[in-house]
Amino acid sequence: MRKVDPHPAYPPEEGRYIRGNDFSPVAVAIVLNREEDKIPREIEQIVRVGVESGGALSGTVQTENIGFEKIICNVVANPNIRYIVLSGPESPGHLTGEAFKALFQNGVDEKKQIIGTDAPHPLLYNIPMEFIDRFREQVRLIDLQFRGTPESIRKAVWSCYQERPVRFEDMDLYDPGAYQEPPLSGRITDRVMQPWNLPQDQGEQEAVERMKNLIARLRKRDRE
Repeated sequence: MRKVDPHPAYPPEEGRYIRGNDFSPVAVAIVLNREEDKIPREIEQIVRVGVESGGALSGTVQTENIGFEKIICNVVANPNIRYIVLSGPESPGHLTGEAFKALFQNGVDEKKQIIGTDAPHPLLYNIPMEFIDRFREQVRLIDLQFRGTPESIRKAVWSCYQERPVRFEDMDLYDPGAYQEPPLSGRITDRVMQPWNLPQDQGEQEAVERMKNLIARLRKRDRE
């Protein structure tokens, strides 16, 4: 089957993940609902299992915006990745798992907001729409949220490696080979951490500009 080299800058985004086999057809993402210094042992174990079983990347994801953007940038830089296994608990403050599944099922609107999720800030503001579309075309989601165990993660990764379809859960899995288009190169651009606070239309933008001009005049007056 066809395999290709990832982009020379792969993986472009840093994060809480381990890099494994660059020619693997699968990555593993574990929802994290704790602070970084309080990651449970069982989450660390599943992350290690993901890469030790043959995953290209295996790590945690916590936020429904910057976290997703990092995953997307890393995946589209490696056309060999055709599946993502989602596991772990839910993050009550972010609804990360729900938002991730909604991204695959519904995509985003014209503002790059994920459709059909109750997550508070599911905005993919910092990456181009091309990356989002490519990500949804390139990979399939294997949903093991709330029930992923080391054994099921191993079986999912193994299934994605097979030359002929094998049944896993309710899916037929196999390695279809690399995605047909070249890797996309890019990182998160502006790194706007709270895009939901930006002006949403021309009227809001004009109001912001008026406020900036007023502040500048007041500061100038104070200096004089």
